Amino acid sequence: MAKHIHKCYSCNEYTLEVKCPKCNQPAILPKPPKFSLNDKYSSYRREIKKKELEEKGII
Repeated sequence: MAKHIHKCYSCNEYTLEVKCPKCNQPAILPKPPKFSLNDKYSSYRREIKKKELEEKGII
């Protein structure tokens, strides 16, 4: 059975486990969503990304 690599966003470690062995926090799959020309949620993602960049002072 193939395993997928997971990333812990608490300590930025990569693991094959569902929980991070270093900090015991849940690890998630760092894959982006599939690309689709008919993406009905793209405007929401762009809006959220713009707000995050404004909070960081990049825009």
